[in-house]
Amino acid sequence: MKGRPDEPELIARALGARVRGEVDGSARRRAEYSSDASNYRVPPTAVVFPLDDADVAAALAFAGEHGLPLTARGGGTSVAGNAVGTGLVLDFSRHMHAIGPIDPDGGRVTLQPGVVLGRLQRAAAVHGLRFGPDPSTQSRCTLGGMIGNNACGPRAVAWGRTADNVRTLRILDGTGAERLLGTDLAALPGLPEFTRAHLALLRTDLGRFDRQASGYGLEHLLPERGSAVARAFAGSEGTCGILLDATVDLVPLPGATVLTVLGYPDMATAADDIAAVLAVRPTAIEGIDARLVDVVRAERGAVPELPRGAAWLFVETSGDTADSARDAARELCLTAGAVDSTIVTDRAATAALWQIRADGAGLAGRSPDGKPAWPGWEDAAVPPERLGAYLREFGALTAEHGVDGLLYGHIGDGCIHVRLDLPIAEAPRRFRAFLLDAADLVVRHGGSLSGEHGDGRARSELLARMYSPAALAAFGEFKALFDPGGVLNPGVLVAPSPIDADLRVAGLTPVPTRGIALQGDGGDLSTAVHRCVGVGSCRADSGGFMCPSFRATADEKDSTRGRARVLQEVVRGALPITGPEVHGSLDLCLSCRACATDCPAGVDMATYKSEVLYRRYQGKLRPIDHYTLGGLPRWLALASRVPRLANALAGVGPLRRIGLRAAGIDPRRRVPALAEHRVDRARRVTGTGPEVLLWIDTFTDAFDPAIATAAIGLLESLGYRVRLPERRVCCGLTWITTGQLDTARTRLLATLDELDTHIRAGGRVVGLEPSCTAALRADLPELLPDDPRSAPTAAAVRTLAEFLLAHPDWTPPRRDGRTVVVQPHCHQYATAGFSADRQILAAMGVQLHEISGCCGLAGNFGMQAGHFDISVAIAGNGLLPALQAVPADAVLLADGFSCRTQAAELAGYEARHLAQFLWED
Repeated sequence: MKGRPDEPELIARALGARVRGEVDGSARRRAEYSSDASNYRVPPTAVVFPLDDADVAAALAFAGEHGLPLTARGGGTSVAGNAVGTGLVLDFSRHMHAIGPIDPDGGRVTLQPGVVLGRLQRAAAVHGLRFGPDPSTQSRCTLGGMIGNNACGPRAVAWGRTADNVRTLRILDGTGAERLLGTDLAALPGLPEFTRAHLALLRTDLGRFDRQASGYGLEHLLPERGSAVARAFAGSEGTCGILLDATVDLVPLPGATVLTVLGYPDMATAADDIAAVLAVRPTAIEGIDARLVDVVRAERGAVPELPRGAAWLFVETSGDTADSARDAARELCLTAGAVDSTIVTDRAATAALWQIRADGAGLAGRSPDGKPAWPGWEDAAVPPERLGAYLREFGALTAEHGVDGLLYGHIGDGCIHVRLDLPIAEAPRRFRAFLLDAADLVVRHGGSLSGEHGDGRARSELLARMYSPAALAAFGEFKALFDPGGVLNPGVLVAPSPIDADLRVAGLTPVPTRGIALQGDGGDLSTAVHRCVGVGSCRADSGGFMCPSFRATADEKDSTRGRARVLQEVVRGALPITGPEVHGSLDLCLSCRACATDCPAGVDMATYKSEVLYRRYQGKLRPIDHYTLGGLPRWLALASRVPRLANALAGVGPLRRIGLRAAGIDPRRRVPALAEHRVDRARRVTGTGPEVLLWIDTFTDAFDPAIATAAIGLLESLGYRVRLPERRVCCGLTWITTGQLDTARTRLLATLDELDTHIRAGGRVVGLEPSCTAALRADLPELLPDDPRSAPTAAAVRTLAEFLLAHPDWTPPRRDGRTVVVQPHCHQYATAGFSADRQILAAMGVQLHEISGCCGLAGNFGMQAGHFDISVAIAGNGLLPALQAVPADAVLLADGFSCRTQAAELAGYEARHLAQFLWED
């Protein structure tokens, strides 16, 4: 390793002097990139964020000079461990993501490797085009990664794999030479001779069926297949070259599509029927097992109605017109051997059904009995005509080894996905034994270890069970033509690493929780943070609320996954919880809780952050804002006694700025005005109907008591006796978010005492501030798990919308013609959902614009010193453009005090609460 420095930071500095992009060898950054979406943990030496081709060339040259491996990475969604390495990791997603001009007539486009597929699809759709393959990770996977793994997705049955859709690839080979790969074998010296020498092997061992993705796709080199070097390069998993740009084909969007759902007794029987399904030339075929549907139903609350059966095929037919697409669907229902079927033409219903598949793919990370389920054997494929038999034998094999998982996948291509509760903790014994037997099984059926995800570290060692020694030798020769020095992604495909080396969770010991119960993870912080398996939904470029900080910075550090990786290093003892790495990782976490819902693995970073802060500062001096913002209910109780004086002082600019700085608050923030009168808790309760307790939170009480007045009027008009807490009790939220959990527990105990009589009588508690409602529902049982009052109290809490919808015969008032922009609160989105509010607003006849994403203030986060700019940037991704796009007389609804404050401060928009909108004259 000539000239190689000993320390990552030294390497980063040395390489940083030769490139324009960032090079980071810090312990935190290395932790963030130590894994992808696989089972493997391989910390790199340094991470490079190249700005251009010159940076890529310089990094490759540096790696060669210093004996460092080099691994290319896009979205980091590889489940096989082909985007991790011990040397330099190049992240192309940060800067190299340009899309060239789209040629609509030729149906092609040239783009850089860091382009996210979803972004390409949106750009192509303007021209009536799309990229054919569409893996489920399309909201965050990059085209470079798709080319590296030869990705497919459900519509590969119609439009082929990624390899089938590339025209030319411009790469750097392992020596640093730039090469343009297309259909000329002479593009790489020695490749014509290699191909002639191995013609027989390429014709017999490779390309036996479409999803034979394991190994190199050398069949594309054959003259009868067009000598397609670019296609042979696809699926090489970064072992042969570094992609600079690619020219890919685009296909026309169908004129119309129809979804048909076919029901079968089981997945194997569904697979037996695949010939009949393929006969109608569908554009997509997906299979899903009843047990996976049950998991989706349990997590999401409901799923659309499905035809009879215990397994289903989702089949998309298309045509130039809706009639032709429906005709194909009707033919399918007549010819298929399903026990029941449904044809769906409604767009919303179609989207809801496909969402079952999308949600199920993420939720499969837990086995049916709730144990963590892992990739590793998630991607096998066999010829479609053999799939039914394979599935029956696979079921027997999993039973024999005592492992279980949930089945789904691309049935039309013979590719089945399953995550299994593999005994990784017992590696290598049981883990290795299962994988060896599974490999032998798929080979007996003429199949492939991988159908689309690549072999990576998860399966490369198993190639010897699938291929002959001659084929393996040919793989080695092919790589050597591109990478004679073995610099590029070593340990993958050729000279593979053992399948049971570097497993992320092997040998870990439990880390008992101290502050929060983490009941869903057995009270183990290690199990909790290892929920993150790296699927990268937190890096999605659209949809949902997660992760607002990443959407603002596009930095892995600020993704839920990046934070989880750092905490995984903490629980394994590789990083101190008091170190700057942990602070840097969690600093821009808004504690918005969106990940608890949007993350398919159920990662709850807000809870983990509270636990970490509790451990970090227990018995120690805290940052000043923990005392000021964390103890805000105390200070508001004092200030509300003299609201005019407090408001007057806050209105003096210099005094306000000095005070805010001293309190650890950004001086650019305004101080919300206190209400002159708080909620009257001594008001006389009227009426003879059922009693409901209206929870008066700190923020409504101190700033917006008119909201409570509107809610009281609304509820009393429905015949309820509205009671308020007699004392000013608190949910403890501000102490929870700052990790002051002992104080939060004290506050919550007082709350339980106050509510106990009402709860015992079967009463309901209606909350007005979403964050406080969420704290009572979600945090209370976690902070006081042993108090028998916690669970029934949490179960009794309702949002205003939920409570109103449950009232018999209540009809929302009409507001026809009104334009309404609504900002759902992140905490409500995560704990209660927004469907009840959405249903009420739809019934009011308004023109509704629902914002997707966080407002950016998020309680104390946007107020803290150093967070103002990122808070504004987050608002710029949702709240602010939504307000700019609607008429000036549009109503902004925001139940959250933070959301209303952010809108007023950044856009001059006065928002209203749902209670006010419903109760207005």
